[in-house]
Amino acid sequence: MSNKKTIDGFPFKQLTFEKRTSEELLQKAETYFKSMNNRRTVREFSDRPVPIEVIENILKTANTAPSGANKQPWTFCVVSNPELKRKIREAAEIEEKENYDGRMNEEWREELKAFGTNWEKPFLEIAPYLIIVFKQSYALKDGKKEQHYYVNESVGLACGFLLSAIHQAGLVSLTHTPSPMNFLCSVLNRPMNEKPFLLIPVGYPADEVYVPDIERKNLSQFSEFYS
Repeated sequence: MSNKKTIDGFPFKQLTFEKRTSEELLQKAETYFKSMNNRRTVREFSDRPVPIEVIENILKTANTAPSGANKQPWTFCVVSNPELKRKIREAAEIEEKENYDGRMNEEWREELKAFGTNWEKPFLEIAPYLIIVFKQSYALKDGKKEQHYYVNESVGLACGFLLSAIHQAGLVSLTHTPSPMNFLCSVLNRPMNEKPFLLIPVGYPADEVYVPDIERKNLSQFSEFYS
């Protein structure tokens, strides 16, 4: 019996789904939560090399994210070239210094003190890879525009998949958002339909890293159940 069929002229294939017992579901859910609950944002990286094949598989995982009409409106630019990383750091620090010196209000600056961050971003040169995620406002095919749908939502989902994949691979990351980020378009020579969404350094942590001793909200603080 075929596992494929045509619906309204379009090809479909049967879903591959592994049924599990309630006990197995709970075990898998708890194991994944415990792993992800150990994920932390890191700002101190090692320059230890990471096999490019690991990064490739991380990107392929991110590309499995759902997107509006399956348009997959994202581009992941992977930067390991030292000169390009230097240019990105220099441009990012210019924007970040302006933020810390004036664009951010006092409340915002006070909130950031608990995270030990400032306008200096040495990790942009130290981390072996920078993954810059661009959102495609529309597609360009044969010089013509092709509409994309739910672009921000789709790219946000892909970034979530990306961060999870990085952690599951045994690496660390940082979601860096120098604002504005338009300099990334010129540094990386991106086409007009792409806008920077996130800049994510990826690699191993430095030998000794301390992260803020903070707590995540408990279940009752961020969820409501209706039954």
